[in-house]
Amino acid sequence: MGGRRVPTPSQTVGPFFGFALPFPGDSSPAVGGEALRIEGQLLDGEGAPVVDGLLEVWQGDQFARCRTDAEGAYHFTVHKPSPTPESDGIPTASHLNVSVFARGLLRHLVTRLYFPDEQAANAADPVLARVDPGRRATLVARRDGAVLRFDVHLQGADETVFFAH
Repeated sequence: MGGRRVPTPSQTVGPFFGFALPFPGDSSPAVGGEALRIEGQLLDGEGAPVVDGLLEVWQGDQFARCRTDAEGAYHFTVHKPSPTPESDGIPTASHLNVSVFARGLLRHLVTRLYFPDEQAANAADPVLARVDPGRRATLVARRDGAVLRFDVHLQGADETVFFAH
């Protein structure tokens, strides 16, 4: 069969298996700085938990990965990273890069988690500045007692802003 080649469809990502996760408790230990616990849920367009998802966060010298549980919940223990410059040298606010993997997605999704105690830096961040002001809150964690809360909505009215990669 020579001639024209036709691309085949992608397979969806997942499901994920716990034995493949490299860290006890699904999260790498915080490296340097004050340890922060980040908790949240991965939710579909109807607000139902996504029970077979996997989230990764990284920035600088740290990386963490966690699968979602029966309630779509995940957690990480990380430290707040230092601000990093974009490729053009413009400084960004402290943030974590986030990848989301789940059944039904053809490719993982990429977003960012910004910190709620960085209002001035967040206001000057060049990436946040490109996001519609009404949707920026989907990228900023919120304080919930001793932890930071960051829910990821895959669709719907509260859909998290995702970036092309």
